[in-house]
Amino acid sequence: MTQAIPYLAFNGNCAEAMRFYETTLKGKLEVLMSGADSPMAGQIPKEFAHRILHARLVLPGGGMLYAGDCPAHMPYEGIKGVSITLDYATEDEAEQVFNALASGGQITMPMQPAFWAKRWGMLIDRFGLAWIVNGVQIPV
Repeated sequence: MTQAIPYLAFNGNCAEAMRFYETTLKGKLEVLMSGADSPMAGQIPKEFAHRILHARLVLPGGGMLYAGDCPAHMPYEGIKGVSITLDYATEDEAEQVFNALASGGQITMPMQPAFWAKRWGMLIDRFGLAWIVNGVQIPV
Protein backbone atom coordinates (compact mmCIF):
# COMPACT_ATOMS: atom_id res chain seq x y z
CA MET A 1 0.00 0.00 0.00
CA THR A 2 1.36 3.41 -0.96
CA GLN A 3 1.10 6.04 1.77
CA ALA A 4 1.82 9.75 1.24
CA ILE A 5 3.74 11.11 4.24
CA PRO A 6 4.55 14.81 4.61
CA TYR A 7 8.24 15.48 5.28
CA LEU A 8 8.58 18.81 7.05
CA ALA A 9 11.74 20.94 6.98
CA PHE A 10 12.69 23.16 9.90
CA ASN A 11 15.58 25.53 10.58
CA GLY A 12 17.10 24.23 13.82
CA ASN A 13 13.82 23.89 15.73
CA CYS A 14 12.65 20.51 14.45
CA ALA A 15 12.90 18.82 17.87
CA GLU A 16 10.79 21.54 19.50
CA ALA A 17 8.18 21.41 16.71
CA MET A 18 7.90 17.62 16.70
CA ARG A 19 7.55 17.45 20.50
CA PHE A 20 4.80 20.08 20.25
CA TYR A 21 3.00 18.08 17.54
CA GLU A 22 3.41 14.87 19.56
CA THR A 23 1.59 16.45 22.52
CA THR A 24 -0.96 18.46 20.55
CA LEU A 25 -1.89 15.69 18.11
CA LYS A 26 -1.65 12.90 20.72
CA GLY A 27 0.90 11.03 18.63
CA LYS A 28 4.02 9.02 19.41
CA LEU A 29 7.41 10.41 18.44
CA GLU A 30 9.17 7.20 17.41
CA VAL A 31 12.34 8.75 15.98
CA LEU A 32 14.14 11.99 16.82
CA MET A 33 17.68 11.53 15.54
CA SER A 34 20.19 14.37 15.71
CA GLY A 35 23.37 14.48 13.71
CA ALA A 36 25.29 13.59 16.86
CA ASP A 37 23.18 10.43 17.29
CA SER A 38 23.46 9.30 13.68
CA PRO A 39 25.89 6.96 11.93
CA MET A 40 27.18 10.12 10.20
CA ALA A 41 28.16 11.86 13.46
CA GLY A 42 31.85 11.99 12.55
CA GLN A 43 31.08 13.85 9.32
CA ILE A 44 28.94 16.57 10.89
CA PRO A 45 30.55 19.75 12.27
CA LYS A 46 30.05 20.00 16.05
CA GLU A 47 28.12 23.27 15.77
CA PHE A 48 25.46 21.48 13.68
CA ALA A 49 25.40 18.11 15.47
CA HIS A 50 22.27 19.07 17.47
CA ARG A 51 20.19 19.53 14.32
CA ILE A 52 17.66 16.79 13.62
CA LEU A 53 18.42 14.54 10.66
CA HIS A 54 15.19 12.55 10.88
CA ALA A 55 12.05 12.52 13.00
CA ARG A 56 9.00 10.30 12.72
CA LEU A 57 5.72 11.04 14.47
CA VAL A 58 3.00 8.38 14.34
CA LEU A 59 -0.49 9.83 14.70
CA PRO A 60 -3.57 8.09 16.12
CA GLY A 61 -5.07 6.01 13.32
CA GLY A 62 -1.69 5.35 11.70
CA GLY A 63 -0.98 8.60 9.85
CA MET A 64 2.58 9.93 10.07
CA LEU A 65 4.62 13.11 9.84
CA TYR A 66 8.33 12.98 9.04
CA ALA A 67 10.63 15.93 9.61
CA GLY A 68 14.19 17.16 9.87
CA ASP A 69 16.18 20.34 10.11
CA CYS A 70 17.32 21.80 6.81
CA PRO A 71 21.03 21.09 6.30
CA ALA A 72 22.91 24.05 7.78
CA HIS A 73 24.81 24.75 4.54
CA MET A 74 21.56 25.17 2.57
CA PRO A 75 19.34 28.26 2.64
CA TYR A 76 16.13 27.65 4.56
CA GLU A 77 13.08 28.94 2.70
CA GLY A 78 10.41 27.91 5.19
CA ILE A 79 7.51 25.57 4.76
CA LYS A 80 5.36 26.78 1.90
CA GLY A 81 2.93 25.63 -0.72
CA VAL A 82 1.25 22.93 1.37
CA SER A 83 -1.22 22.58 4.23
CA ILE A 84 -1.56 19.57 6.50
CA THR A 85 -5.21 18.60 6.92
CA LEU A 86 -6.55 16.90 10.03
CA ASP A 87 -10.01 15.32 10.18
CA TYR A 88 -11.70 14.67 13.53
CA ALA A 89 -14.83 12.71 14.38
CA THR A 90 -16.16 15.40 16.72
CA GLU A 91 -16.41 19.16 16.59
CA ASP A 92 -15.02 19.44 20.14
CA GLU A 93 -11.86 17.51 19.30
CA ALA A 94 -11.35 19.58 16.15
CA GLU A 95 -11.77 22.83 18.13
CA GLN A 96 -9.31 21.71 20.83
CA VAL A 97 -6.61 20.77 18.32
CA PHE A 98 -7.23 23.90 16.26
CA ASN A 99 -6.83 26.13 19.32
CA ALA A 100 -3.69 24.30 20.49
CA LEU A 101 -2.04 24.55 17.05
CA ALA A 102 -3.05 28.23 16.77
CA SER A 103 -1.37 29.14 20.08
CA GLY A 104 1.48 31.47 19.16
CA GLY A 105 0.56 31.23 15.49
CA GLN A 106 -1.90 32.97 13.18
CA ILE A 107 -5.49 31.98 12.47
CA THR A 108 -6.15 32.51 8.77
CA MET A 109 -9.74 31.21 8.79
CA PRO A 110 -11.59 30.86 12.11
CA MET A 111 -13.49 27.65 12.85
CA GLN A 112 -16.86 27.79 11.10
CA PRO A 113 -19.39 25.57 9.31
CA ALA A 114 -18.75 24.47 5.73
CA PHE A 115 -20.47 22.24 3.20
CA TRP A 116 -17.85 19.47 3.74
CA ALA A 117 -17.57 19.63 7.55
CA LYS A 118 -19.66 20.78 10.48
CA ARG A 119 -16.65 22.89 11.61
CA TRP A 120 -13.40 23.75 9.89
CA GLY A 121 -10.65 26.32 10.13
CA MET A 122 -7.17 27.21 8.85
CA LEU A 123 -4.08 28.47 10.65
CA ILE A 124 -0.34 28.84 10.45
CA ASP A 125 1.30 27.56 13.61
CA ARG A 126 4.26 29.13 15.43
CA PHE A 127 6.66 26.99 13.38
CA GLY A 128 5.32 28.27 10.05
CA LEU A 129 3.29 25.17 9.12
CA ALA A 130 -0.16 25.68 7.57
CA TRP A 131 -2.97 23.48 8.94
CA ILE A 132 -6.57 22.83 7.96
CA VAL A 133 -8.66 21.27 10.74
CA ASN A 134 -12.02 19.63 10.00
CA GLY A 135 -14.57 18.44 12.54
CA VAL A 136 -17.20 15.92 11.44
CA GLN A 137 -17.05 15.36 7.70
CA ILE A 138 -20.27 15.86 5.73
CA PRO A 139 -20.74 13.71 2.60
CA VAL A 140 -20.63 15.94 -0.48
